[in-house]
Order: sequence, then structure tokens, then C-alpha cells
Amino acid sequence: MDQDTVQNFPVDWEDDNYVTRREFMKFGTLASGAFAAGSLGLAAWSKVKKDGPEFEPQQIALVHDIQPGAALPFNFPRSKDLCLLIQKPDGEYVAYGRRCTHLSCPVVYEAEEHRLFCPCHNGAFSVEDGSVIQGPPPHAIPQIMLEVRGDAIWATGVKKHGDESHEA
Repeated sequence: MDQDTVQNFPVDWEDDNYVTRREFMKFGTLASGAFAAGSLGLAAWSKVKKDGPEFEPQQIALVHDIQPGAALPFNFPRSKDLCLLIQKPDGEYVAYGRRCTHLSCPVVYEAEEHRLFCPCHNGAFSVEDGSVIQGPPPHAIPQIMLEVRGDAIWATGVKKHGDESHEA
């Protein structure tokens, strides 16, 4: 190299790719710290209680549309969300999502067994609170919050396992 090049650009190209142990460890420590801080931040964010989705109340049936011990299918909160309205033998109305929490197979109401049954893997849910009573489902089925307004039955929100209800 000529003298002008060495003065204006004093880097020896043969040593340009050489990384010292100290530089390598500094980079590794900084990268590890950044990953740890990011993981802690994501963990903290997941624990923060977020407001649930807001659902528009929807009339799903009239009281004379369903008899004690019977079930009526409906869609809530979206048209693709399958649900079942059940009038228990004591006259109380309850409603649940119709997808099993195991593999999303549709559940059916079995009045004689007083349960919601998933025929795919013999899973079953309680009609009282949607909790798992048999089979592989990992958690309770989502409960649809209901209100009776005059002679109309309205869906007002969804309560998922472990959540507070999200009502309109």
C-alpha cells in the first residue's frame, strides 16, 4: 500500500475480520440481556388484565320457542359462532358455545343425561356451569350470558373459563 492510503484509511484488511474474545463476550452478553428483557416484558404483558371484547346484545329466541328439557341452536356473537340455548327442566335458561374445547367438534345436548356431549372423543360438559365432567376437553365450554326481556331471550356476552363475563 502506498503511504497516502495508510494515512487516510488506517485499517489493515487482514485483521478486519478478527473478533477478540472480549468483543464476542460483550456482544453475547448484550444479546442475552436483550432476549431476557424481551421475555420478561412479554410475560408481564400477558398477565395484565385486558378488557374483553364488547358484544352487541342479540335477541336469540322467544320464551315459547323452547320447552323445558329442550335445546335450540343459535349463533352468537358472530354468525359463525355456534351456540345452544337450553331450557333446563326447572325452567331456567342457559346457553353455551357449541364447540368442544378439545378439538372444536360440535357438542349436542343430552337431556336425559343432563349434559352437553361431544361425540368425537366422548367429552362431556355440565349443563349447570359448562365445566368438564368427562373426557379429554382441557377446560370448560364458554357460557353465553343471557337476559330475559319480556317474552324475548337475549344473548348479552360470553364468559370463558377463568374469565369474568364480557357483556355488552
